[in-house]
Amino acid sequence: MDQQFYRMKRLPPYVIAEVNAMRAAARAEGRDIIDLGMGNPDQPPPQHVIDKLCEVAQNPDAHGYSQSKGIPGLRKAQASYYERRFGVDLDPDNEVVVTLGSKEGLASLATAITAPGDTILAPNPSYPIHTFGFIIAGASIRSVPTTPDEKYWEALEAAMNFTVPRPTILVVNFPSNPTAEVVDLDFYKKLVDWAKFHKVWILSDLAYSELYYDGKPTPSILQVPGAKDVAVEFTSLSKTFGMAGWRIGFAVGNQTLISALARVKSYIDYGAFTPIQAAACAALNGPQDFVGKNREMYHKRRDVMVEAFGRAGWEIPPPPASMFAWAPLPPALKEMGSLEFSKQLLTKAEVAVAPGVGYGEDGEGYVRIAMVENEQRLRQAARNVKRYFQEMGINTSGK
Repeated sequence: MDQQFYRMKRLPPYVIAEVNAMRAAARAEGRDIIDLGMGNPDQPPPQHVIDKLCEVAQNPDAHGYSQSKGIPGLRKAQASYYERRFGVDLDPDNEVVVTLGSKEGLASLATAITAPGDTILAPNPSYPIHTFGFIIAGASIRSVPTTPDEKYWEALEAAMNFTVPRPTILVVNFPSNPTAEVVDLDFYKKLVDWAKFHKVWILSDLAYSELYYDGKPTPSILQVPGAKDVAVEFTSLSKTFGMAGWRIGFAVGNQTLISALARVKSYIDYGAFTPIQAAACAALNGPQDFVGKNREMYHKRRDVMVEAFGRAGWEIPPPPASMFAWAPLPPALKEMGSLEFSKQLLTKAEVAVAPGVGYGEDGEGYVRIAMVENEQRLRQAARNVKRYFQEMGINTSGK
């Protein structure tokens, strides 16, 4: 029997999974691998959030099916967050949907609004769901740069002028995963004008909204007047509150897109466990000191990583936001390629990173480093890398 299913044939091997399998095998052998590969927060949620989960879970009535689009209290809590953080007014009933993490939300919306053969504009390099969510839905991808410079706008215009069929959706992700690049509100203003002129929907992934550094808060595209005419935005509690495994995210914005997402979700899921949604309300409505402390922790880790790896002979640009650094391969090892370099770091330096090519062909020449280990472990990783560089005959005089 032919088991080459249509959608499986459209999905290439997941490059990052190869390194993840090597990491798991090394740990099974008892090796101490410093894992800077997966963006998995290492801090638990605030205690009051955990307490609320336990409290509501004691209610016998809390264990049935929940609401697919999210309980009303949580949708109101997300609307309140947008009002106080961005000054954006949202209707909790028609402009907010709770998702099973931002990743599920993007994939479900792709299913809802994409027809086979549609053309989608997505950044390259990008987080895999930004492209493969639409590929699974039957669309084709035309890549645009991640860096928001003049070439970005040139690529958008070229895509509209020379792509058949014309693109109908643009995915943006700032702060970017994996590159950590950011934009200002003027960028979004220009983008909204462009989208309205070309009749293109904008899907904005703002999963790292609260991990910004150097006193420069990240904006929301919905701060632009009229943005809700063309845009929907995804956020998540995963990184903001250390709730990655809880799978709570949101889609907010354009009512047409939100309605389509809610309708598809009503067919395929019953929403998150009600006690988890209640705990998510506690996170958004309760004390916010955890958010600032979490940001400060990652900021310190960023500075330690850049300094320690620099002394080891590897210059890494400090990311302005997110929990990742987008690190160019050391010049002496550039010809090795990001996948082989990642494998060698794992086997010879016992440090796991994510190969840039796993985020698209334009990610070649880079690796993504997740700041998910404490400062001591980051310094140890730098020492391990320095030892590996010395074995390879690379100058490690650093800064």
